Amino acid sequence: MNPVSYSNNSEYFERKRTELNRALSFSGLILGEDGKVRFTSKATTLKESEERASKLKSELLLRNVHSDVLKFCKAELLEENYFHAVLEATKSIANKIRALSGLKNDGASLATQAFSLGSNNLPMLAINTLESDTEISEQKGFINLLIGLFGTFRNPTAHAEKIYWEINEQDALDILSLASLVHRKLDITKLLP
Repeated sequence: MNPVSYSNNSEYFERKRTELNRALSFSGLILGEDGKVRFTSKATTLKESEERASKLKSELLLRNVHSDVLKFCKAELLEENYFHAVLEATKSIANKIRALSGLKNDGASLATQAFSLGSNNLPMLAINTLESDTEISEQKGFINLLIGLFGTFRNPTAHAEKIYWEINEQDALDILSLASLVHRKLDITKLLP
């Protein structure tokens, strides 16, 4: 299960890794994306193993989360790897902003450059018509939301070791729901001239 061996077929690697993790869960082990085996809590029944693979995803489906959240953290959700699911979901937001704007930067600078009102009082990307003070406030608040999302959830997961940044199921559900809200706002965003 060396990831290099599957560089031309990452979907196959993820499918095989998920199947292997179902079996490994009975031994208290999990195979990570890097091909390394780690300890986890031991599953004792087939039902428990399957529940691990589907509980978080089921909760997110009940919340009607945006399809991009599920797409970007599919393997992590199946493993209930909250840490990496949050990282992938927040990375998906930056990815979508770059796709919409053509910008190459990341995090707070990406959010600021893409959504801040420029010298002509217009942003590169607008989440509404910007025709009222309320809509301008919403635009400015959205920038702050993005900066907070990246700073609070993406940066720690990208730079801290998993053992030092604990995240439980409820927090993961809430963060992924927030990522879903941001994706819905991005879906209605318009590129301004």
